[in-house]
Amino acid sequence: MNEQSEPHNREARPEPGSDLDRLTAAIGGIVDKYLADQRRARRWGGVWRFLIAAYIGIFLGLALVPTVEVLFARTKAHAGLVQIDGVIARDGGTDVELVRKALASAYKSPRLDAVILEINSPGGSPVQAERITNEIRRWKAKRPEIPVIAIIGEVGASAAYFVAAAADAIVAAQSSLVGSIGVRIDSFGLTGLMEALGIERRLFTAGEHKGALDMFSPVTEPVASHVQTMLAELHAQFIEAVRDGRGERLADDETLFSGLFWSGERALALGLVDRLGDRATELQALDLETAVDYTPSDLMQAISKGVGAAMSGVLSAWDGGVSGRLAGF
Repeated sequence: MNEQSEPHNREARPEPGSDLDRLTAAIGGIVDKYLADQRRARRWGGVWRFLIAAYIGIFLGLALVPTVEVLFARTKAHAGLVQIDGVIARDGGTDVELVRKALASAYKSPRLDAVILEINSPGGSPVQAERITNEIRRWKAKRPEIPVIAIIGEVGASAAYFVAAAADAIVAAQSSLVGSIGVRIDSFGLTGLMEALGIERRLFTAGEHKGALDMFSPVTEPVASHVQTMLAELHAQFIEAVRDGRGERLADDETLFSGLFWSGERALALGLVDRLGDRATELQALDLETAVDYTPSDLMQAISKGVGAAMSGVLSAWDGGVSGRLAGF
């Protein structure tokens, strides 16, 4: 009985080491699949790295095209553009530092044949306008053979016109808004409202007129007279700058320095502009094909330009006064 069952038992028993072989084979299969996946990943990783590098290269190439074009344009006779855009102010828009950098860069070019001030501004700070004007005049004195032309876009009013008057010629479109040769100061008087609400104003100052422009206090006659005298002085400075720049081209019109503004067509008749046109017509008149923009540009400047462009559409901002500031052109 035992002899007959023994061979049967030997056949049923697994071969020694067969489980280990299967485990080894399974592990080997896993390793082979892992290595194959790694090789595939490396191949695709190389493909993706190549595609990303190609994309970056194409992007950089396209980004550099304008720069290359500008560099090439500077090698030919050209007009240098300086943008006077947005509110003229130290803390935004256009200020003297931006214009100074632009003019210095433009005048360094040996192929510069003209400077074009492209103006689209409702006005702003009298101080910045004066300093920008002085900077333009300084370069004109150094390089008198280079004509300076101001081209007014949608609006060239108040402090912006103060700057334009420093150019050799002023060009505008028929529908441009030009002028607003005046000075303003803004404030509010809330004394009646405070009285109606039963609010008492308590203001302590050292100096009789230190709180002169306080909106919660009544304006006294001495303060009103002083402010008006100061505005008259600033207005006289504005008028002098315009007369110096425009000379006999100005019409004999009593409204010229009243703070009014006009269309480009009417401004031409008043002698505030020399002709109607745009950049293209001026380049043609100068016999130039190219204009190079030398104005420094960054993100914050773009934002401030957008704000200034929005303000130019507001009638009350045409003379450049800013509420809360001492005075504005």
